[in-house]
Amino acid sequence: MSAPTGLQVHTIATPSLGDRSYVVTDGTYAVVIDPQRDIDRVFDIIDTYKLTVTHVLETHIHNDYVTGGYTLANHLNAIYVLSADDEMFFTYHGVRDGDTITSGELTITVMHTPGHTPTHLSYLITNGTEQAVFTGGSLLYGSVGRTDLISRARAEELTRLQHASAKRLATLADDTTIFPTHGFGSFCSSAAADDTMTHTDPKYGVEISTIGEQKQQNIALTTADTDELVALIIGGLDAYPRYYVHMAPRNRIGPAPVNLAPPLSVKPAELARRIHDGEWVVDLRQRRVYAKDHITGTVNVEIGDSFTTYLAWIIPWGTPVTLIGDTEEDVAEAQRQLVRVGIDRPVAKATGGVTRYGNGLARDAYNVATFANYVTAAANDSDITLLDVRRHDERNVAAVANSVHIPMHELDRRITELPDNRPIWVHCASGFRASIAASLIARLGREVVLIDDDDTNMPRV
Repeated sequence: MSAPTGLQVHTIATPSLGDRSYVVTDGTYAVVIDPQRDIDRVFDIIDTYKLTVTHVLETHIHNDYVTGGYTLANHLNAIYVLSADDEMFFTYHGVRDGDTITSGELTITVMHTPGHTPTHLSYLITNGTEQAVFTGGSLLYGSVGRTDLISRARAEELTRLQHASAKRLATLADDTTIFPTHGFGSFCSSAAADDTMTHTDPKYGVEISTIGEQKQQNIALTTADTDELVALIIGGLDAYPRYYVHMAPRNRIGPAPVNLAPPLSVKPAELARRIHDGEWVVDLRQRRVYAKDHITGTVNVEIGDSFTTYLAWIIPWGTPVTLIGDTEEDVAEAQRQLVRVGIDRPVAKATGGVTRYGNGLARDAYNVATFANYVTAAANDSDITLLDVRRHDERNVAAVANSVHIPMHELDRRITELPDNRPIWVHCASGFRASIAASLIARLGREVVLIDDDDTNMPRV
């Protein structure tokens, strides 16, 4: 199967991290931009279209995932391209603003677009009259990448640079298609606009936007005054996942290839030992199913798009992880998601359902409720404590009267603040984070009720 000629872009979406990677080709030769660590997805594209990859391009040293770029470039004998000003512990091809790269009929022009990081690059790629710009964590759809990941102390400086970079990108032709890496749920985004102008282009098969569209709606392009944008962006920054601190150092040394082979299967007695030793045995099942029946001492992080972010955010870094679930497919998906953020190998797994792998072990359960159930219960029992585990920015919009607020990412070190002599009802915005919190509270032998409900039903102050 041959790819059509012209400027072709194949998008590899990673919803679990809110990111996209790209394979850009003229139909024969290709470059890969910001690849995730599970590079078999890249191989699927280049093998299907019989492409020759000449370069692997990084827009920046990533803070939210371990890159697959180093391994991919080595495997394909492609040129690995980063900013010449990045300090790396391996040999690479360094580029600076204005440099050009050729891959077949593609011409890649390097643009220095600092802000998300000081050395951040964007890549303008042309083939004849067609052109697209790959903006990494610079100009996103409706917003820009956050500017506090390098250093909170440098956030104002980098936000000013981010504004200048966005305005520079806006000088490109209005019909230039923008392909950002972040901005699809990533915590690398800042001050996201809810109604940003995008469209689905049949040529690319995904939701995209153009320079012209973003000039009308992007917060960095509709806010003329830099001081105003600085206040808006910095004022809207909330916590980001703790595991980010481990990503850039891994990326600077050249991450090793991943091993997605299934981990060791273990029996109930071994699960019990691991729980007793303080390891994390993570149950991947749906939160209501888990609440009804689970092994005492496990942690519930439901497999889905938010799995990686929250497990990697809250687990003490370096703690051994055992994955348990109903199917081998669920464990394999969890394992794939975890390698993207540097949790390379689960120490063990168990599948087949709780009746099988929990045979003979202590079991537990807790109730699941709605906000309406809470209102009724609170009216009849003044000893109930309502725990809100949403972020500070969510809490600032609306909260339940007399509720206790401990954001999910702070619960591990603040869980002793909860009263130990009364039931804890726990909620978030949808039930997902609350289910993790409920399992952590139940793990301590506490009475807990999971509110599995949408926060639109939340009783307001």
